[in-house]
Amino acid sequence: MAPVNVSMAPAMGQPAALTTKQSNARDTYTHSLSNFKSILNERRSEIDSNRRLPNLPGQALYLARIDLMSAYKDLTDALPSKIGRPNKFGIPPEYFDADIEPLVDEYGKLFDLMEAPPANAQNSATPFKDVFDLGVAIARAKGLDATQAEAAGRISLGLFFAETNGKQNVGNARSNTYKGSLQTGPDEDRNGRRKWEALKKSMITSDPELIARDDREEARIGDMDHRLNHWTAVRDGLMNAHADLFREIPAIVKTLPSPIDQMKFFELIQIIPTPTRSALRSGHLTDYRVSDRVIMRHLRNNSIFAFGQADRRRTSASFREILDAMWLFNRKFERAISKVEEVRAR
Repeated sequence: MAPVNVSMAPAMGQPAALTTKQSNARDTYTHSLSNFKSILNERRSEIDSNRRLPNLPGQALYLARIDLMSAYKDLTDALPSKIGRPNKFGIPPEYFDADIEPLVDEYGKLFDLMEAPPANAQNSATPFKDVFDLGVAIARAKGLDATQAEAAGRISLGLFFAETNGKQNVGNARSNTYKGSLQTGPDEDRNGRRKWEALKKSMITSDPELIARDDREEARIGDMDHRLNHWTAVRDGLMNAHADLFREIPAIVKTLPSPIDQMKFFELIQIIPTPTRSALRSGHLTDYRVSDRVIMRHLRNNSIFAFGQADRRRTSASFREILDAMWLFNRKFERAISKVEEVRAR
């Protein structure tokens, strides 16, 4: 056997030199992490010193978090050994370094401050029950039986958590248009109110208690923006975009038996309504494929296929792939399901 040339062999235990791709991925992640920390510190300093915040103060922070997770996914793609331990947010470890959990906790605290409800917002003492009850009542008025209507209530709670993490009457640090418990715009709220007035007439005798509550909340909000009252904001938001599809819940449940998938489907009605309705009408919901560049961009803008070069290069996806890629919503929907159990217990 020929002797080993020691001068050419790596030292025992010495890590192999990084390739250019690996080195670039490492440097990009380091830069993204530094940028995320910098924006966190800037927003915290502005808030603590009562300085005026910039317009849409959450946008730069949100984009920095997306960039950070994207850079980490590129890093773990290049260096799989960097995939670490599970994290408390339930994010797949290849997308998130558990060591930065405290930074994301601070991120959440800053958004809570930046999106705090205005002083004239009208809270509810039973925000989760309200959402569930409205979803159930609307579904019963649409002709669903008790079991199907309960699914509508659960889905409605999922939407509340998807849009606001279960916080009522919040603002929006990334948009000047959307606000309230279901994050609707003015036109969406008005459209939902019109649809509700038409449906309400059929519920006066079948659900008098809920209608009495609705009358009280209408009197309470008066001529103010209905999105500043938790009850009317949720009611109008559900009626605007989702109630018309409640009749389809039996077919949706049959195709998507997972309650979390059902919630994801209704959230997609919020994000990409036209292709989602088309997928349902096709009769092959999970196999239905979207390839429009605008639709793919909307998905990425909502943290779906947004992390890492491999995901961002996607030009199409089936609805099964889209639902699976909505893993950032899983924790929100799990919390919604736990709230359903609390509402039942009461």
